Amino acid sequence: MAKVKVLLPAMGEGVIEATITQWLKQVGDTVEEDDPIVEIATDKVDSEIPSPAAGKLSRQLFSENDVPKVGDLIAVIETESTEGVDPALILTDEAESAPPSAREDTHEEDTGIATTEDNSSDEFDENVAEDKPDFFLSPLVRCIAEKENISQQQLSAIKGTGLNDRITKNDILAWINANESQASSTQGQSTPQSAPNTISQEQKIPEVQIHSLPGDEITEMGRMRKLIANHMVASKRTSPHVTSFVEVDVTPIVNWRNAHKESFLEKYGEKLTYTPIFMEAVVKTIADFPLINVSVGEGKIIVHKQVNIGMAAALPSGDLIVPVIKQANEKNLLGLARSVNDLAKRARINKLKPDEIKGGTFTVTNVGTFNNITGTPIINQPEVAVLALGAIKKKPAVIETPSGDTIGIRHIMILSMAYDHRVVDGALGGMFLSRVGQYLEEFDENRVL
Repeated sequence: MAKVKVLLPAMGEGVIEATITQWLKQVGDTVEEDDPIVEIATDKVDSEIPSPAAGKLSRQLFSENDVPKVGDLIAVIETESTEGVDPALILTDEAESAPPSAREDTHEEDTGIATTEDNSSDEFDENVAEDKPDFFLSPLVRCIAEKENISQQQLSAIKGTGLNDRITKNDILAWINANESQASSTQGQSTPQSAPNTISQEQKIPEVQIHSLPGDEITEMGRMRKLIANHMVASKRTSPHVTSFVEVDVTPIVNWRNAHKESFLEKYGEKLTYTPIFMEAVVKTIADFPLINVSVGEGKIIVHKQVNIGMAAALPSGDLIVPVIKQANEKNLLGLARSVNDLAKRARINKLKPDEIKGGTFTVTNVGTFNNITGTPIINQPEVAVLALGAIKKKPAVIETPSGDTIGIRHIMILSMAYDHRVVDGALGGMFLSRVGQYLEEFDENRVL
């Protein structure tokens, strides 16, 4: 029978690894093509990896709570036919094809994986084995231990929370954090360094001393919330944020939507919300100011030709995710409405694909959903700007007419945009935001569906 590789796919900008949260299929189980076989989690999305072929799951190269890197071989499917399978996934020599991070000393009777040589030194392996029989370290944990100068004796003392009491990345980082003060004050012991580049997605948040009060309920911060927190802190450390605000009269948009939302649903089978209308204005403005549609990193500025709009969405759990409307500049209002509705619906039920939360070039977040009139959003790295849409409120406003000014009741909203002052100056940021507001105020109330 032929063997087909299951690789950890690319899952978004800056995502170089993922946590195996649950194997949905076990060794020996029959699978159909595209059957989900394993659940993975990153700081951006929880998703499932489908089987690339029909057959039988013959090997799992990582256990639950292990952290493989993008491109790593994580499983093998035995199949009778490789028709339609990407030739690059067909496994001819598994021992040579397995990536370095999958080549771990382990037990054949437990996993069915032949013992192979890993990348770390023999001396390190032998010392660990002497300290703790059947001691298993994932490649990432091994790398952290070596870079942080953690001894084998110290490793043996760390209580693992992974499968079969294995030490996970979170376990070793928690141990480093708990011992940081003591280690830095011990003469002759090197100060623990920050986590290596391989775990840049989960840089530690500085610990703050807290004190509980009578009646307090104490709960552990969830995995996704920790990752979101780290992502937000990293963004504020990376980019000097500047936020500008404009007040916009969206009365024409409100009137037009109210007049057409029922016919739009009847004609196209889609709900007409305000979001795609605002997205349309953003896309037009990016065409006028392309230097907002850029990414920054490693001393370089990349000006994107595609306009991929991220739309921040709150999940029922309270966590946040940012699905991306790809090539939004090629979609009309109907196309934007369909994309917005589809991504929002699948985000709420955790059915987004990894590719749908990567590649964003500009982000829009709707704080008005929670009846907030405005907000100061945080940039989604490596983008350079994020636009927040405030709640639409009826307010008295001055209306300019040829016969003079008058006061009337208008639908007013506040737009706020945070931008990276390293590359976006106040003039560019201010003009961009003002132009978005201009397009919204000039919306044609007589527009035909």
